[in-house]
Amino acid sequence: MTGTVLIAGALGLVGRAALAEYEASGWDIVALARRKPEFETRARFLSVDLTDAEGCRAALAPLRGVERIVYGALYKKPDLGRGWLEADQIATNAAMLRNLLDAMEPGNPGLRHLSLLQGTKAYGVHLGQMPIPGKESAPRHIHPNFYWAQEDLVRERQARAGWSFTIFRPQALIGFALGSAMNLLSAIGCYAAISRELGVPLVWPGAGARYTEATDVRLLARAMLWAAGPAGAEGAANRTFNVTNGDVFLWQDMFPLVARRFGLEMGAPHPMSLAVLMADKGPVWQRIAARHGLAPWTLEQLIGGSWQFADFAFARPGQMASILSTIAIRQAGFGDCIDSAAMLDEWLAELQRRRILPE
Repeated sequence: MTGTVLIAGALGLVGRAALAEYEASGWDIVALARRKPEFETRARFLSVDLTDAEGCRAALAPLRGVERIVYGALYKKPDLGRGWLEADQIATNAAMLRNLLDAMEPGNPGLRHLSLLQGTKAYGVHLGQMPIPGKESAPRHIHPNFYWAQEDLVRERQARAGWSFTIFRPQALIGFALGSAMNLLSAIGCYAAISRELGVPLVWPGAGARYTEATDVRLLARAMLWAAGPAGAEGAANRTFNVTNGDVFLWQDMFPLVARRFGLEMGAPHPMSLAVLMADKGPVWQRIAARHGLAPWTLEQLIGGSWQFADFAFARPGQMASILSTIAIRQAGFGDCIDSAAMLDEWLAELQRRRILPE
């Protein structure tokens, strides 16, 4: 089965993975992004400001034949943690989705499915110890969150529409996107490469021992394709699913693997903020890039706000675990899983192959 899919936020972590999965499956793709792709693709890219309702209508209303939407667009603030709770960020993210649907729905009566993203903030992981495990059946958390605004909008629209939706809640997405605000892969890889350049061992910078999970973006993209297709048509319609690789680990146990990948010794653990530590390392990265013939991107272009996200992921004293139940999606028929250590090493090797990170 193939047709036309529209991917909003097509150059983000989720969007890029969804684009690759749908492209490999033979779909026609309309990709929305504010810049041009830096990779080869047959997708049709449109530059659309989703906060501009009029601009959305002008760019998207003429589209016809769209059967699926993958919504991976996100408005975020420079201060990542504070922005998660602020009313204007919530309102902007709700308005962006509304603007897209207002522009798309009238001309696309054949629309059949919408994939929407949430995450562990649905369980309050950014506020303190979340219930273990996080279950989709749990009551909605009381804290303000753009997830709820978007979900309410989608449920209201779906009730009078001919399409269904599936909401996905991954944890700690691992994949590549240029300048993402929540890209642990690039943060880990660049931190290791800079440590090697400076002649120091790789140090685990986190605090506490918190069991957690990760989600390979490729696995998430496969889940989206499954949920929107015949295999997931009944079991995934109008439901919310946690999606993780399927294993549990400590991030500090992953760092010896990273050290081996970059030929580094492990140093003694030392809690420290990567956002602070890496603030002046732009010139060091430029030196690395020049010596190894890497892609011509600055450290800021590669990392975006991901140092902040790495600090959040690695240093949460007092939190014992952030673990999600994935029983619901497995019972519905999607049972793929990935070993997280192998995934991390494979992704680091892939970024070295692409000359994004040095070998």
